[in-house]
Amino acid sequence: MNLLTVFHQGDAVLITVFLLLAGMSVMTWYLILVRFFGHWRTSRANKATEHTLWSASDWRAAEGSLRDSASSYANLARAGLAALRHYHANKDRSLGEACNLNDFLTRAIRKSLSQETGKQESGMTLLASVGSTAPFIGLFGTVWGIYHALVNIGQQGQVSIATVSGPIGEALVATAAGLAAAIPAVLAYNALTRMQRVMAQEMDYFAHDLHAQLLTQAGEIHGIR
Repeated sequence: MNLLTVFHQGDAVLITVFLLLAGMSVMTWYLILVRFFGHWRTSRANKATEHTLWSASDWRAAEGSLRDSASSYANLARAGLAALRHYHANKDRSLGEACNLNDFLTRAIRKSLSQETGKQESGMTLLASVGSTAPFIGLFGTVWGIYHALVNIGQQGQVSIATVSGPIGEALVATAAGLAAAIPAVLAYNALTRMQRVMAQEMDYFAHDLHAQLLTQAGEIHGIR
């Protein structure tokens, strides 16, 4: 069966359905490639940042080695250091009197952690939308195609396997196209959700370690210029 006949013989609605499903499939595979590669790159960068940070001789060396890093761990470390300096610079004002260092660092690191976690959710809404709507869009195309096929058969006044199998078979392809777009989206969504959950836990562990180090070495870090 030649799928081009759908575009040659189908009406505007059926052609629109196929184009919409094709667009969904292209966007799904694009997001799959981008997100999985991005997750691999982020995970690798985080491991390198963690090793560099805890292997540094002091916070001055650690800060210098992470200056050009764009990893999530590096962003958390910079946010923690900036919060610590900001607290010491304003500890004699109302900001410093409003809360202690522990609470101030917790809020700053938690905010940065939420921002980094939010970056990992990019594209997930689209995958979920494709996975949940593509089968129904394909089913709509099938129903629409079968309806028009039956109308044409009724107008011809002849019913045979040849006249029925072709138009209905082409209409059923819409359901297959919907499933072809939805199944990868659902599988990718589940896999990425699992990967995000693991990465979020790892970032949470790192944030706790960072928070503890900043508190215990606050005096040393405050002296960094």
